[in-house]
Amino acid sequence: MNPAAAQITAVILAGGFGTRIRHLLGDLPKPMAPVAGRPFVEWVVRYLQHQGLRSVVLSTGHLAETVARHFQAQPVPGMRVECVPETRPLGTAGGFLNAARASGIPAPAWLVLNGDSLVLAPLADMIRSLKDPAVGGALLGVRVPDAARYGTLEQDAAGNLTGFQEKRPGAGVVNAGVYLFRESALAKFPVRDPLSFEKEVFPELLHGAVQLKVTVVQAPFLDIGTPESLPQAEDFIQDHIAWF
Repeated sequence: MNPAAAQITAVILAGGFGTRIRHLLGDLPKPMAPVAGRPFVEWVVRYLQHQGLRSVVLSTGHLAETVARHFQAQPVPGMRVECVPETRPLGTAGGFLNAARASGIPAPAWLVLNGDSLVLAPLADMIRSLKDPAVGGALLGVRVPDAARYGTLEQDAAGNLTGFQEKRPGAGVVNAGVYLFRESALAKFPVRDPLSFEKEVFPELLHGAVQLKVTVVQAPFLDIGTPESLPQAEDFIQDHIAWF
């Protein structure tokens, strides 16, 4: 089955402490950083809406109630937004699984992305990869001229993920932290707590011969997690407002 975008539920990982920029945010969690008149995580939700999704679960942690209050008071029209707090640190994949299961949503596929970054790329190709029933999931890779700050994705000639490389200089396809999983693939995640996508889930899936596609794009990318990048967010949103 090839799920349509409206059938896919997104889980936004929004539980980080934001230690590097906490002094700039006061009593706000990092995903709630005000950018162009809205919390940054709301721009992520609106991007997903523009891509055809209708259902979002926020995996929250630090100051979870602040995030929940915002979306209760100011819902995004046409979007179902639910918050599931972590009661203890679960890791990236653990937070995703906790949010997906606690939501009770019967989604045929799940999109995972971060609440403190945005990659402005169409999701249609990623979703289309699930048209092949042999494919268990897909990752979004961004082609960059210098991958020194990021881990890179390795793929074969058919576009299947073969592994990850540590940070290294030079051109490469970097891991954007945007993942799509068929529901059946979740049962093949390792049973561990906490659980990391990069260190545990993907190696386990590859070892278990789960086919994962890499969708490579060249796209505007922003991560608000540093004191240098957060001030760039306002112009980033304004310059790309058509994506929202």
